[in-house]
Amino acid sequence: MDWSWIVSALALVVAGAGWAAASRAAGAARQVTEMYWQLKFDHGELKTRVDAIAPVPGAPPRTTPGTQFVPLTSVKR
Repeated sequence: MDWSWIVSALALVVAGAGWAAASRAAGAARQVTEMYWQLKFDHGELKTRVDAIAPVPGAPPRTTPGTQFVPLTSVKR
């Protein structure tokens, strides 16, 4: 058997193993990203609930943002 065939087969095996490892790493990164955003969302909800129960002393009160019309001419000035 020619050495080039052996090297080619070995390279194919290594490439397959690399592809599998990259696939597992991408899946883990996807899961960690999903967990991060879920945790961030939960933290925001809990912070809102805690602020509603016992607001932090000295902090400005939270107000709900209102929608107001701002004319474009006043923005350009």
